[in-house]
Amino acid sequence: MKINKIKAIEILDSRGNPTLRTFVVLDDGTVASSSVPSGASTGSHEAVELRDQDPKRYHGLGVLKAVNNVNDIIAPKLVNLSLERLDELDRLMIDLDGTENKSRLGANAILSVSQAAVKAAALSQKIPIWQFINEYYFQVVKPSMPKMMFNVVNGGKHADWNFDIQEFIIIPQTNKSTDSVRIGSEIYHSIQKNLKEKKLSILVGDEGGFSPALNSNEEAFQLIIESAKQTGYGNEKDYKLGIDAAASEFFSENKYILKKDNKEITGEELIQYYLEIKDKYLVYSFEDVFQEDDWENWSKFFQQAPSLLIGDDLFCTNINRMKTGYEKKSANAVIIKPNQIGTVKETIDAIKLAKEYGWATAVSHRSGETEDSFLADLAYGAGVDFIKTGSISRSERLAKYNRLIEIENGL
Repeated sequence: MKINKIKAIEILDSRGNPTLRTFVVLDDGTVASSSVPSGASTGSHEAVELRDQDPKRYHGLGVLKAVNNVNDIIAPKLVNLSLERLDELDRLMIDLDGTENKSRLGANAILSVSQAAVKAAALSQKIPIWQFINEYYFQVVKPSMPKMMFNVVNGGKHADWNFDIQEFIIIPQTNKSTDSVRIGSEIYHSIQKNLKEKKLSILVGDEGGFSPALNSNEEAFQLIIESAKQTGYGNEKDYKLGIDAAASEFFSENKYILKKDNKEITGEELIQYYLEIKDKYLVYSFEDVFQEDDWENWSKFFQQAPSLLIGDDLFCTNINRMKTGYEKKSANAVIIKPNQIGTVKETIDAIKLAKEYGWATAVSHRSGETEDSFLADLAYGAGVDFIKTGSISRSERLAKYNRLIEIENGL
């Protein structure tokens, strides 16, 4: 099975902004495509998402440069390449780009080809994508269903700063997809009912979570816990709570500025704040709770909080950043986002390193998503611990959860 043709086009993501969809056609007639997402809250150490910067098209957010890089530069080099050598395909694109952060061709261009090629290889062999990922990249790792992380209340940059904390998350304590989705859906709709009764907005943020104008960050925890209780679910028993603070977004001049609580605090004070909500609301999972280069406070908090401490912007799916974090004892879990690093092979390398370290792994979406369900197959095939693709609404989020239900049912 060799590549016969590669073609990229410009499409729109869930925020109505341009992104890429790339088609890979094999010599046996197999056709596969993959689309790449885009983040709003992005780490400075991420691979570069190439945009046109042409104010006359899509307010400068067009991706025709990236599309042309696929069609005019990448495609000619990859045509006739055997998909038995997928690692070489990714390496060829990395070398063709020639930069440390994929700024020449764009991580969005490269990833669209990389994911489409994996899909094409699986389709050609007439096996599920998760099975191909598991057999080609892992061999000894058994596929397993991840726990789901539902972002039910949005804040920060995802919801025009109604809260400082960007995501309030529930994690059903089951690995069965059908049960997890049901728990998430029932709690989500209970939250919606309570917001209506309080005459608060039920509009949702970028990732499908509600974004009401509550009086404090802590009121969001109270809303979730009470709504879940009304539906028959108990905190810690049936689900656990988590946050994604996206603290880099409210860090300035060595201070953390909590607009909602009208505070400017130090890293030490922020640690105390997190410990308080951990004890008060039994918060289990803490993601991006400090600025992405504030290693000192990451390490201090890790020593005091035996919870799930997850690095996203801290690591950017980059094994060099992960090695630093391991040496500094700064976290015990990592968010895995393929578009942060730009190829499937580098994504797999990050998952393998996390497993070697004994860290928990969470495959994650971006705030600007597409209907592509590749992440679900990746999560299951790689045997990761969690999957995080947004709330229990909006089709670009549900596509991933629904795909896991299909996998659970042998489809």
